[in-house]
Amino acid sequence: MPSSHTDQTADDVGTDHATERSHSASGSVFYGIMNGLETRAFVPGQRLVEVDLAAQYGVSRNSVREALQRLSSEGVVELSRNKGAAIRSLDMEQTLEVLDVAERMTGLLARSAAKGIAAGHSAVPIETAMRELAQADAAHDHEAFARARRALYRALLATSGSQELRRLFPSIQMPIVYAQHRPSALQKVRMRDYQAMAQAILAGNPAAADKAGMAHVHNVRTAIEQQARIHAP
Repeated sequence: MPSSHTDQTADDVGTDHATERSHSASGSVFYGIMNGLETRAFVPGQRLVEVDLAAQYGVSRNSVREALQRLSSEGVVELSRNKGAAIRSLDMEQTLEVLDVAERMTGLLARSAAKGIAAGHSAVPIETAMRELAQADAAHDHEAFARARRALYRALLATSGSQELRRLFPSIQMPIVYAQHRPSALQKVRMRDYQAMAQAILAGNPAAADKAGMAHVHNVRTAIEQQARIHAP
């Protein structure tokens, strides 16, 4: 069963999730569903029934409605008067559109974080997240890898110091992309790319960091397109 979201998604990476969860019943539903996308407890296209969610998370239906409204505003859930709520599903064209935006934004985030390091911001949060990623990758622990990935993006956003990136980055629909498209090689691709990004960022090299960030999303796109060709009718 999905549990409360422990840290970003991939997703609302700029928020202290543990703090919000402890103060918000709707937050426990919001982050539980986001975490469920990572663990495949929730899948694109799945209907979300208010009474079931209320029982699952031990909250009121009003809190569930608040969470669903927030998920809808961030593009994760689609709300219909006739059909209720469902996890958003992306076709390939929509997936590629999300990746177009993510490519530019990830490059910008990496560039901005590198500038933060060059300006004297602490490298410790990024280094810590990278150690956690490496440990999760070595243990083949996909859930721990997802948590560490979210921690990395939170560290990059904090290091960048950009309020606009903190506001805009969580709205990119990568949680849906990752939930819907799971190429077998994706974690290896991401681990290699995160190492390249971190190296450039920690060196305080904005141009190299920008290039590495964009290359990461490009590699994710390539893995997804290759999988789509394999499974094409």
